[in-house]
Amino acid sequence: MSEQNAGGVRQRSVEVVVPVYNEAHVLSDSVGRLHAYLETSFPFPFTITVADNASTDGTWQEALDLTGRLPHVHAVHLDAKGRGRALKQVWSQSEADVVAYMDVDLSTGLQGFLPLVAPLLSGHSDVAIGSRLHRQSAVERGPKREFISRSYNLLLKAGLGARFSDAQCGFKAVRTEVFRALAPHIEDTAWFFDTELLVLAQRNRLRIHEVPVDWIDDPDSRVDIVRTALDDLKGMRRMLKQTVTGRARIADARIASRSENLEYAS
Repeated sequence: MSEQNAGGVRQRSVEVVVPVYNEAHVLSDSVGRLHAYLETSFPFPFTITVADNASTDGTWQEALDLTGRLPHVHAVHLDAKGRGRALKQVWSQSEADVVAYMDVDLSTGLQGFLPLVAPLLSGHSDVAIGSRLHRQSAVERGPKREFISRSYNLLLKAGLGARFSDAQCGFKAVRTEVFRALAPHIEDTAWFFDTELLVLAQRNRLRIHEVPVDWIDDPDSRVDIVRTALDDLKGMRRMLKQTVTGRARIADARIASRSENLEYAS
């Protein structure tokens, strides 16, 4: 998917995935806003892929309509639910140099997208995340979600030695070749997918770049907080067991080579 400019120089490209489940009521507006922003403000070739996670409303038809109206929009339909499942499928097949995702509610300010992917396009970093817990972030959300988010990230630091600040913000990117090396080792297909990706990246000494974000809580969010929290705890237990049994590192030549280079790049 990479393109060449007028001088024949290869331009690095980005694919942005918007995973959705029963979001027909907001999909057209959100993807339209995202497309308009990237088309006018983003200096690299891009593709937006709507990944429909087995929706039962009119989401898939809305996605198809968008592909007919907007030149850089594609759509993929999955027969099973799971944000992680959707991201893993689309990212693994991407032809872009960098793959990213954001939530359909666009809770994260779009002005943070270029700072998110720029270190990956330049080769400086391997994974990038938006952090709502960064001291320069501006966040509006209720005390319950704030407490749960901070508690979860503290558990990650204590239990898995996480050095990143915000595992669950729906605003992430990764170099495609790096993701392909990590993907076979990511087991979760739902919300813990993000955490597992970040922990594996850290364990393999990859560089994780964090950017502060402007973030406004979506009052229409239908995420089951209790069930998600329980699933996350199960995922943490599984990864902690992998650490104890020595399965924490990935024997992949591309990852190993990249890790050695990054160790001296800082």
